[in-house]
Amino acid sequence: MAIYLIRHGQSEFNAAHKDGDPDPMIFDAPLTPKGRLQAEQAKAAAMDLGIMQVITSPLTRAIQTAQTIFDDIAPIRVVAEHRELLSYSCDIGRPASTLKSEFLDLSFDHLEEIWWHQGLTNENGVPLEPKDVFQERIRGFAQDLARLTERPLAVVGHGNTFRELAGFSMANCEIRLYPG
Repeated sequence: MAIYLIRHGQSEFNAAHKDGDPDPMIFDAPLTPKGRLQAEQAKAAAMDLGIMQVITSPLTRAIQTAQTIFDDIAPIRVVAEHRELLSYSCDIGRPASTLKSEFLDLSFDHLEEIWWHQGLTNENGVPLEPKDVFQERIRGFAQDLARLTERPLAVVGHGNTFRELAGFSMANCEIRLYPG
């Protein structure tokens, strides 16, 4: 049965940052109004997919996208393994306890309090996740996906993650069949 990948809607970081510009220092960027509209439009497209479960990254933009599309349709589970490659401020998450107090209908008890990459930082204090660490994490996530049997399944996540996982780029709120 099918696994669908869904990239999050436009975030405040996406709207503020252009390639080559300095990091606008927007941490765990939420959706913009345009991003919320994109998620509403994706909801209409997702209605016919028969999704039985949803896995979302713990980054706010992904959670907001997953809830907009799938609340009252399928259970949503938060999984940190397919979070974005940490290379900008927006990829730094918020503690699990903070997320738990904001997103009351979701469970964060299985996450470590600090669930994103920690390590050497750039000039802005943003920890940079090494590419090989990211690739290994995504390989592990792909193995986890292969073991999931409750399908059709939707995975709400991020551009670099899906590029590494599936080999293609995705627009905000694009829905694509996972070829794995």
